[in-house]
Amino acid sequence: MSVPPRLRGLLLVCGTALALGLGWLALRDRSAPGLDCPPEQVHLDENGVARCGPGRPLTAAQGLTLGRKADLNQVSAEELARLPGIGDTLAEAIVKRRTELGKFHSFEQVDEVPGVGPAKLDALKQMVEIR
Repeated sequence: MSVPPRLRGLLLVCGTALALGLGWLALRDRSAPGLDCPPEQVHLDENGVARCGPGRPLTAAQGLTLGRKADLNQVSAEELARLPGIGDTLAEAIVKRRTELGKFHSFEQVDEVPGVGPAKLDALKQMVEIR
């Protein structure tokens, strides 16, 4: 049985469209985040996988990757040291000063910590906030 030329052309067009559509699905940008919730609602499940909803809280560095700033009045020296450009010595000095004050109320108080200069303070402001 032969296929009429008109039907053959229609099948060829439909097949090509289907192939292009499937190719687009396979190659489309998959870099979009897979979590559909605000960063403050992201937690880690029992396997350490980030999920929306209940679970273990993220570390300061993990939250930073989601665009969430760490609370300078809550973050531990260990977590603070993991932030870019901070290190153990400065993290311990910041936490020591926070303990002396009870809590930070402004970045001017953070600026008084030995080792925090204008450039470091600007970098800190990008990674932490005072709540």
